[in-house]
Amino acid sequence: MLEKIKQTAKFIKNIIQEVPDFAIVLGSGLGKLQEEVEAIHVLEYKDIPNFPQTTVVGHSGKLIYGILEGKKVLMMSGRFHYYEGHSMETVTFPVRVFHLLGIQNLILSNACGGVNPNYNIADIVILKDHINMMPEHPLRGRNIDELGPRFVDMSEPYNRKMIAIAEQSAKESNIKVHQGIYVALQGPTFETPAEYGMIKAIGGDMVGMSTVPEVIVAKHMNMDVFCVSVITDLGGPDIAFTVSHEEVLNAANKAMPNVITLVKGLVKNHQ
Repeated sequence: MLEKIKQTAKFIKNIIQEVPDFAIVLGSGLGKLQEEVEAIHVLEYKDIPNFPQTTVVGHSGKLIYGILEGKKVLMMSGRFHYYEGHSMETVTFPVRVFHLLGIQNLILSNACGGVNPNYNIADIVILKDHINMMPEHPLRGRNIDELGPRFVDMSEPYNRKMIAIAEQSAKESNIKVHQGIYVALQGPTFETPAEYGMIKAIGGDMVGMSTVPEVIVAKHMNMDVFCVSVITDLGGPDIAFTVSHEEVLNAANKAMPNVITLVKGLVKNHQ
């Protein structure tokens, strides 16, 4: 796996010729952020050696290198999920590549279900912590010492400085944001009312099917991580709304202008 990571990083490095300031991963329905980037190179996943392929609607499958708010960014339009049948090594493969490209800052986004009663559909939540309930851990198995330590400190999974910058950006733009705790489950089913209730009972504000494996691997390599979520549905023991992927994409689309403003503000003001 390490040789594959190095091979892929070398391929990308030979094309972009620079070290990006940020890597950005776009979640379900959040692909419009790519339109904000002044693209220099656009690589289809299928053309990148060893790169996985996405199978989910709302994930286009492109790696975009360009300029956003005066900073160099490498943006993934479409991520990989454990529920697609990928191994955790595959799910987190791009983050490993980002590290070998020399990228220190990772911005993630996702669409998720809310259980906090203060949340509404299309609300934006900045992650302050997470609870990992995935059935497989991305660091299980032999540790690759060249990439990071056997045991990883997770006391600050989401970078406090980046959170503060994003909060200030939201305030200046009059955008309402929450801070919350994300619970990661395997998927691909949306949660039952009782499962939503469990998420709330264990201290979660929202639940999704991605992000946490990428965060763990990024922290293994000592990267700084920021994540923004869009609440695309609500659930709980007393709520039995039907949920579809189309509704998720619609809610993400509604929140998109504010997500774009928030991410651009973070990129612009981060030193």
